[in-house]
Amino acid sequence: MPRTELAAWLRLLLTPGVGLESARKLLAAFGLPQAVFEQGHAAWQAVVGARAANALEKIPDELDAQVDRLLAWLAEGENRHVLTLGDPHYPAELLQMADPPVMLYVLGDISTLQHPRRLAIVGSRNPTPQGETNARQFAQALGEAGVCVVSGLALGVDGAAHDGALLGGSSTIAVVGTGLDRVYPKRHLALAHRIAAQGAIVSEYPLGTPPLRENFPQRNRLIAGLSQGTLVVEAAVQSGSLITARLAAEQGREVFAIPGSIHAPQARGCHALIRQGAKLVESAQDILEDLRFIPTASIEPAPSADSAHLATEDDLLHAMGHDPVSLDALQARTGLTTAHLQARLLELELSGEVARLPGGLLQRQAQG
Repeated sequence: MPRTELAAWLRLLLTPGVGLESARKLLAAFGLPQAVFEQGHAAWQAVVGARAANALEKIPDELDAQVDRLLAWLAEGENRHVLTLGDPHYPAELLQMADPPVMLYVLGDISTLQHPRRLAIVGSRNPTPQGETNARQFAQALGEAGVCVVSGLALGVDGAAHDGALLGGSSTIAVVGTGLDRVYPKRHLALAHRIAAQGAIVSEYPLGTPPLRENFPQRNRLIAGLSQGTLVVEAAVQSGSLITARLAAEQGREVFAIPGSIHAPQARGCHALIRQGAKLVESAQDILEDLRFIPTASIEPAPSADSAHLATEDDLLHAMGHDPVSLDALQARTGLTTAHLQARLLELELSGEVARLPGGLLQRQAQG
């Protein structure tokens, strides 16, 4: 894109007082941004009102610096892209939204945005160990079936979902709430590099945008919009994951939820979704069949980790069940002495079959 054209797009987006809705109205009325700025105050006011028309009179102070920054970023590699409305690579699904981004920044393989099978996996930033395992295992199974996993690069379920998809050999899309010249959270820097190499990272925010709280709920609409369905792994009743699920449902997309323990706060959001009509799923197979991503006859259900383990599993695991349990309750169920019970629990922790949760609770872990 020539500098003058790029500058016109950025000017439209960076002008204070001209939001995305006004920008789209101006583009619909006059065509490309260069044509927008060829109009006069009266024409602008007729479309977006006096306040926005007054704002359009002034060129943003940071415009030249932003254009220079973006051109330098684009020049750093062939895997850096800017997509505007009308670009042939712009995801068609987003155009169906009420508020599609005027500009998208993409780092990675741009063809990933056209992947024929995309599923969002979202959930808590502070999942239980079982919830994080579920996210990774579901994503890996879906990845092995050729599904592209879409998520938000956040801590917890998002990170596990991206990692699982990559382990499954598929691509993954991370939709972020910052500029693409920074990674948030920082501990996902290595993961972000893997995603860019085997998928794509997408943002609607200009380079240099910090992790502002208000941007993350906004980016959730893109996670839902880019996907044919959304799976919620764990979520509190008031959470961004439920916003994503609601947006998916409003766009006519399928919503799936994994049930959890009635005692776990992270499961309440999923249970609320199921009561509202989300589809309860127990395996990746359920999703593949429902979305018809693969003919069901060609899929062999993966053996259950629990069923494969039951024949030889420790009696203590039987006593634990699958919900979080306290040490006192476990002692009452088994009749073991405290010393004997602690010793056996330590062995199970070291083998990865049991995890300790906040509040002194313990939970059996699914074995993959």
